[in-house]
Amino acid sequence: MSFSKAADELHVTPAAVSHQIHALEQDLGVRLFHRMNRSIELTASARVLLPGLTEAFAGIQSSVRRLRAHNDTGTLTVTASPSFAAKWLVLRLHRFQEQCFEVDVRISATDDVVDMTKGDFDIAIRYGAGHYPGLEVELLLKNEVFPACSPQLLAKGPSLRTPDDLPVHNLIHDQAVERDPLVPTWPMWLRAAGVKNVPAANGLSFNNMYLALDAAIAGHGVVLAQSTIAAADLAAGRLVRLFSLALPDPFAYYIVTVPGALEDAVWLQPAGQRTALLTRQSRAHRGRGRGDGL
Repeated sequence: MSFSKAADELHVTPAAVSHQIHALEQDLGVRLFHRMNRSIELTASARVLLPGLTEAFAGIQSSVRRLRAHNDTGTLTVTASPSFAAKWLVLRLHRFQEQCFEVDVRISATDDVVDMTKGDFDIAIRYGAGHYPGLEVELLLKNEVFPACSPQLLAKGPSLRTPDDLPVHNLIHDQAVERDPLVPTWPMWLRAAGVKNVPAANGLSFNNMYLALDAAIAGHGVVLAQSTIAAADLAAGRLVRLFSLALPDPFAYYIVTVPGALEDAVWLQPAGQRTALLTRQSRAHRGRGRGDGL
């Protein structure tokens, strides 16, 4: 709402802006501004025009940012949750670096909602139902949950032979996943196991699975572990899976990109491979329905 401020941003004079606005009004055949002594106001016609122009300019800016990110910096930017980044992604980065040594990788470990269309990230790895309208979505890993603890607790602590032995142990909770009613929780697992004498809400709570697993590794109790996030700790013997009952997780981990992003990024395709960073496990598909937070 200021020709002078617009002129400053465009590095031209206010008179030049005024001249261009006048030319635009003549071309459109409508008046866009009411000009007053020390201010201007949008006309009704301008208010009709503004939303579409704003969206168009934002799209141009986003495309240019993505182009510069790919062509100028040679950087692959990935956003993923802290737990997934620490417990799964970082352990596999060497595969990408061996094949794409000229590409720098930047990982943003956050659960914050990210707008992929802004061009700040090339790839998002997200835990959810896979519904991301307008974006390309590919299933990466399915999940299940089950109790786990440290081998020291299993060997030296009170007995943990059956689920009925859980009342004498601390239960470790991941608050982040328990906020969604569809994600399996301790109360759900205990009901499925037929255990009724365990106060399911008691114990230790953390705001992500990474910390919950580390608490279990330290011997502080029994965690309801996600198979994907706990895989490395189980394989290394830092955690031991308890009992045979596992609950399927309705959510999974997905690779999310803007349409055409991986095809356009030629430097992500060494030796004929689409990308060495991620091991794909299904065909690409477009998400539909209610959108999960990116």
